[in-house]
Amino acid sequence: MANKWLVAVAAAIGAITSAWAADSAKPIDATLTIRADKPGATIDPALHGQFMEHLGRNVYEGIWVGEGSSIPNTRGYRNDVLAVLRKLEVPVLRWPGGCFADEYHWRDGIGERSKRPHRVNTFWGGVIEPNEFGTHEFFELAEMLGAKTYLSVNVGSGTVAEMSQWVEYITSPSQSTLANERRANGRDKPWKLDYIGVGNEPWGCGGDMRAEYYADEYKKFALNIKTPKDNTPIEVASGAYGDKYDWTEVLMKEAGKHMGALSFHQYTLPTGKWDVKGPALTFNENDWIMTLKRTLEMDEFVRKHSEIMDRHDPQKKIGLYVDEWGAWYDVEPGTNPGFLYQQNTLRDAVLAGLNLNIFQTHADRVRMANIAQMINVLQAMVLTDKEKMLVTPTYHVFEMYRPFKGASMLPVELNAPQYTQGEMSIPAVSVSAARGKDGTLVLALINTDPTRPARVNARWSGASARDFSARVLTAPAMNTHNTFEKPATVQPAPFKAAKRKGDAWIIELPPKSVVVATLH
Repeated sequence: MANKWLVAVAAAIGAITSAWAADSAKPIDATLTIRADKPGATIDPALHGQFMEHLGRNVYEGIWVGEGSSIPNTRGYRNDVLAVLRKLEVPVLRWPGGCFADEYHWRDGIGERSKRPHRVNTFWGGVIEPNEFGTHEFFELAEMLGAKTYLSVNVGSGTVAEMSQWVEYITSPSQSTLANERRANGRDKPWKLDYIGVGNEPWGCGGDMRAEYYADEYKKFALNIKTPKDNTPIEVASGAYGDKYDWTEVLMKEAGKHMGALSFHQYTLPTGKWDVKGPALTFNENDWIMTLKRTLEMDEFVRKHSEIMDRHDPQKKIGLYVDEWGAWYDVEPGTNPGFLYQQNTLRDAVLAGLNLNIFQTHADRVRMANIAQMINVLQAMVLTDKEKMLVTPTYHVFEMYRPFKGASMLPVELNAPQYTQGEMSIPAVSVSAARGKDGTLVLALINTDPTRPARVNARWSGASARDFSARVLTAPAMNTHNTFEKPATVQPAPFKAAKRKGDAWIIELPPKSVVVATLH
């Protein structure tokens, strides 16, 4: 009798398990209409921008190894890193910080490298900053990459005069003392200065200021940014973090007419807590959905800050620059806690795509975004270990999204179910669409569910698409990542799971995947 009971229980459990497995494998169904007849704002290439701070191994060992290094280099810049960054087509590079900017004095970083002063980097690890990488090295790197330049100037411990002299040193074609000093240091022609940020996080590490006080400081600095008419940078006020909407209100009211853009910072912390953020590698599905749920808050923040800006600037002349964003986890065990080194998994690839979709949707106001940071720090594009180098899953997403740069955003109407884990739910599918200057349609689709595929029935309003070419980024596990021993574990692959059905395309997205397609 007991044996019969055990057999019955086992059969019941087996049936439940089979039903659950069948349900978990059942595709999520979504419908999508892309309004190709209603093109929106141009997606500024700067939305895919990068950030390089003097933090950890971002600059030193990351991009700069010095001309005497055994690592192959061109005038001190790593050849392998240069090659992958060129492939990425970096549109804009923000430097030298971050918090570091408000203790950086530009004169420390010019002249003969062997004679430059060594300082303590008090913000990041207390290590020695040798100043080998300074103004000349930054602008040369930008030229090598074909990237626009974005300087953050020192407001926290600097002066208006110091900033004004730095700008003249960089941009003046005259025979002034500062311009001739630049020439004596090896650069005859002035550099192009595209953007200049006045301070960094003045409500925090940049001075612990009130919004009203910083508004006055900003005006004082901004009015002393004097350049030739053909080399005029966009002036960027240092904006809020997260839901500090009052900061945006005050800045727009008090200094809006003096700014070309207002910055905004927001990091994704899985736990929402700064003291224990969560690990980069050893996470489960609850951590997966919690991280993505927090990163999707970016849409609300961007929308609400934009609404405040709209009241003061209805013509949208002032850009919103999300010049620090990305995932921030606990540092990798055994590394310097001040270096903010973390691994980069498939979760980060999905997170990156979700944020790029948000920025592109709001392209009428969001005109720059700079992921933090480019090499070896936080959600990096590139990781290095002495002579070894790899590109991360996040890098691959940025590379896949290149066709969106300069394209016109297309509105979408998406009807998709929620992906639910425990008590948390997020949209199962995220979409961004655009039309390139050559008429090509570009479509990015993300399946946030790590276990179930998604079947998207996509139609175009005002256009037809006959040819579908795509790549997909996915991996066996949520935490799959590239290592120096196996650097190609996560990389894009051709995507063939799309077929035409009448006037629609049926697109089968794998679980936990990013797909970018071009259609003609």
